[in-house]
Amino acid sequence: MQVLPKSAIGVAIRYSLNQWHKLIGYVDSGDTNIDNNRAERAVKPFVIGRKNWLFSNTANGANASAVLLQHYRNSESQWPHTFQLPDVLTGRVTEEA
Repeated sequence: MQVLPKSAIGVAIRYSLNQWHKLIGYVDSGDTNIDNNRAERAVKPFVIGRKNWLFSNTANGANASAVLLQHYRNSESQWPHTFQLPDVLTGRVTEEA
């Protein structure tokens, strides 16, 4: 079967052949994810925050929003050894022994 190089199937075949070494690298390495869903989920709060920061009235307000989001994201990775957000906001944070 012959395919014209500039046809849609010809372009697809040429692309797959040019990317073959990457496909083989993925197949040979069993610890590589086939998608980036985990990374996308990790960035989603920042994207939502970025939209919300557009409506901050001052630079200090935007900075406060960024600090709260950073605390939230850091606490997710260290759960259950984190402070509760209401305690942080009211200043009732105590160090655990």
